[in-house]
Amino acid sequence: MKNGILKRNNVHIEGNNNSPYTMVFAHGFGCDQTAWDGVKSLFTNNYKLVLFDNAGAGKAHQMAHFFVKYQSLEGYVLDFLKIAETLDLKDIIFVGHSVSAMVGLLASLHAPNLFSKLVLIGASPRYLNDDGYFGGFSQKALNSLYMQMTNGYLQWASGFSKITMANDDNPDLASSFSKSLSALRPDIALQVAKSIFESDFRDILPQINHEVLLVRSETDIVVPESVSIYLNEQIKNSSLVTVNAEGHFPHMSAPLEIAKVIQEFIS
Repeated sequence: MKNGILKRNNVHIEGNNNSPYTMVFAHGFGCDQTAWDGVKSLFTNNYKLVLFDNAGAGKAHQMAHFFVKYQSLEGYVLDFLKIAETLDLKDIIFVGHSVSAMVGLLASLHAPNLFSKLVLIGASPRYLNDDGYFGGFSQKALNSLYMQMTNGYLQWASGFSKITMANDDNPDLASSFSKSLSALRPDIALQVAKSIFESDFRDILPQINHEVLLVRSETDIVVPESVSIYLNEQIKNSSLVTVNAEGHFPHMSAPLEIAKVIQEFIS
């Protein structure tokens, strides 16, 4: 059924449907498409907007999350490419946060003509430290994180939300993230976390041929500045912008700042 993928991933088309320009917003781990509410409104007049929920998140069908398929990010790549094919998208501006930033890069290698430009917010090709590379996490730290998720998922979600969202002066942000993170099935959340934190996509970076904007906040406990610099060095046609924001979710805590740098990049 042609529209099956659109229903399965809760795809929404908004903005100016007559515009020749299309923007796709792809959310990160623990969120859903509502994470873009503060950003997308600035583009509704001039762009057709496509938003969706990744399998297992938001209002995407829980049955859509097949564990074998999503053991790597390729499962999410295939979903996105199917959405793009169904909607007959082309020359899109792809805006992806965190894990979806890597999904966008992988998809751009599968279907280069689908993309015009990519905006990657809080992106990391590898979270684990390696020889000569500081990703921000040791294997010991990740094992501890997995154990916390297994032994007390809701408690972990609350603590993780506060640390990664930051912005202590606006606790509603962490509360909102905790709510969406807690809505995930714990077994799905654990598998997704492992597929993200254990991934390594450093080898694909020199193959990227599209123009890429890398966006990071001034402080991000998930993605160190060194990782953003590494991406900037490895992706030949990329630029790096640091926005006046804190935490791993600047599109939620400082949406106007993010919208501004996106607008400057795409225009």
